[in-house]
Amino acid sequence: MSEDIKAKIQNYRTAPFDSRFPNQNQTRNCWQNYLDFHRCEKAMNERGGDVSVCQWYKRVYKSLCPLSWVNTWDDRRAEDTFPGKI
Repeated sequence: MSEDIKAKIQNYRTAPFDSRFPNQNQTRNCWQNYLDFHRCEKAMNERGGDVSVCQWYKRVYKSLCPLSWVNTWDDRRAEDTFPGKI
């Protein structure tokens, strides 16, 4: 992984502005970053790549999403009843 990306991940404080979600309500931003993380992780595992590049999405959704939502989504993924396409 490039040093620039590693530095950005280490210096991460909170989710940066995302122009796809300009409104105050960040629910969709939370959902999209959760999906992006798991899609990235799945793609990297299939290709045998470095999964650590996906950590950015994880840090963003962890700072935006309530813990109860994440726990519910994780449980649903484990039960194969998750509504999102990963």
